[in-house]
Amino acid sequence: QVRLVESGGGLVQAGGSLRLSCVASESISGFSAVAWYRQAPGKQRESVAIFITGGPVNYADSVKGRFTIARDNVKNTVYLQMNSLKPEDTAVYYCYTQRHGLASWGQGTQVTVSS
Repeated sequence: QVRLVESGGGLVQAGGSLRLSCVASESISGFSAVAWYRQAPGKQRESVAIFITGGPVNYADSVKGRFTIARDNVKNTVYLQMNSLKPEDTAVYYCYTQRHGLASWGQGTQVTVSS
């Protein structure tokens, strides 16, 4: 199973920016999908951004125009650039990858946006 390590979370004021990183233990160039999910307290985990290899990038309506997912196949890293952050973006953010139908999750990184 692929090991994923996220970083970049923290505390930021509303309107600020953060960039999350997710480093994979092996090459991501052959992955069918990479994505970011988040889970707020008392809520179900939801998809934030999904990057399908050879296909479209899909964003949750709540983050469109503010968040951008990117992948660097040389560095085996997936990024999530988050701009214009809002208090409702507060959550634990998880990296997700899929390869040959097998899913892998990172341990999560906390993002807290203060008003």
